[in-house]
Amino acid sequence: MAESVDLGEIQETLLIPLYGRARDAQATTSVLDDHTAIDLVDAIDYDFEKFRGPSLAGSVLRAAIFDEFVRDFLREHPDGTVVDLGCGLSTRFHRVDNGRVRWFDLDVPDTMSLRRKYFEDTDRYTMITGSIFDEDWYDAVSARGGPIFLLSEAVLLYFDEERVHDVLRRLSRRFAGGRLAVDTGGALMMKSQDSNPVFRALPARMVWTCGDPRALEPLGIKLLDSRTFGTPQRSVARRWPSTTRFLMTVLGRFAPPVRTYKMNLFEM
Repeated sequence: MAESVDLGEIQETLLIPLYGRARDAQATTSVLDDHTAIDLVDAIDYDFEKFRGPSLAGSVLRAAIFDEFVRDFLREHPDGTVVDLGCGLSTRFHRVDNGRVRWFDLDVPDTMSLRRKYFEDTDRYTMITGSIFDEDWYDAVSARGGPIFLLSEAVLLYFDEERVHDVLRRLSRRFAGGRLAVDTGGALMMKSQDSNPVFRALPARMVWTCGDPRALEPLGIKLLDSRTFGTPQRSVARRWPSTTRFLMTVLGRFAPPVRTYKMNLFEM
């Protein structure tokens, strides 16, 4: 019997990338090859077909760019610790696991309750119920010592600038020397939400606007890399279908919402 979901407005948006990954896995040429996403969609009682439009494919391309940030970190620090803040129903650990990483997935109670129906803790993988805006998880993820990589994909965008800046300051102080990957969106991207078919299906809206990720450096984070759908890492672009690469290159130059949405890597 399919599992019903009871999620808050922002938390419900996690179902968009889940459905995007499932559709991608069913494609002839898959970017992520995430067949677990198909199983999750089949196991959840939800009208996924109401999600339409380019944001579904966009969530897959974004995940691929974030995956590569993590893989680069693990190439340099194979025994490092990775923390996915606001993980939703992500399967990133299973996609990038090198057999040595210590991984934590963190999300709020309703999301984590749903997640625990399909995933289990192991000796290297732990789920934590908590919020990116709280600090009670800090000690747990840093207890092992060593390099730490924090990532937060499609989460902070839904909160106001003051709250986002505050948490970035606190993370930079507590995890100094570590890496942080977050996405940012410019004003034109934010203004286009109501015309985006996938967002018309949900009440939640992104509110944090950041046109230049380098402007976040006074918060204690140094920009190391910034990517758009038109400028993915070369190793990532090679795994995209040729038509996708061409389309993203064009849109990355001429479509402001695409050009101003960025996936960023910082040093804290």
